[in-house]
Amino acid sequence: MIGERVRHYQGKNVDLNSLKGKVEDYLKSSGFKVQSSVPSTHGTVIQAQKGGFLRSIVTADRALTILIDGQPNNFTVRVGIGRWLQHLGITAVEALLISELFLFVDVPETLWNLEIENEVIKKIDSFVG
Repeated sequence: MIGERVRHYQGKNVDLNSLKGKVEDYLKSSGFKVQSSVPSTHGTVIQAQKGGFLRSIVTADRALTILIDGQPNNFTVRVGIGRWLQHLGITAVEALLISELFLFVDVPETLWNLEIENEVIKKIDSFVG
C-alpha cells in the first residue's frame, strides 16, 4: 500500500494560482475530468478522474488528488489518490482537512497511481522551473 507523494519548493517565487491553472490544463489535455476547490489560506485542492479502462481498475469514487499549499517562495505540493468529492468547486479546503484527503491504495491501483503521480510530479517540476 502507498500514500501520497510530497514535493517542497523554496525560493521559486511561483504564482500558485497560475500553477494551479497549468496543472488543470495539463490534466484536462491528458483526458482527465478535473475539479478544484476554492483557494484558501490552507491551499487549493485539484482532483482528476480518468475515464475508459482505468475506471475498471480504479474505483469510481477515487481520483488523483493534488494539494497546493503555501506561499510563492515556500510551498508544498502533495499528490496521491483520494475520494472524488462532489461539489469540490464550492468546498473550502478547511472542510476537506477534516476528512481524509488522501487514501492508501492497494496493488491494482498502486501501479496506476505510481505512473500518474510520477508524470504529474515531473510536469509540476517543469512548471515550477
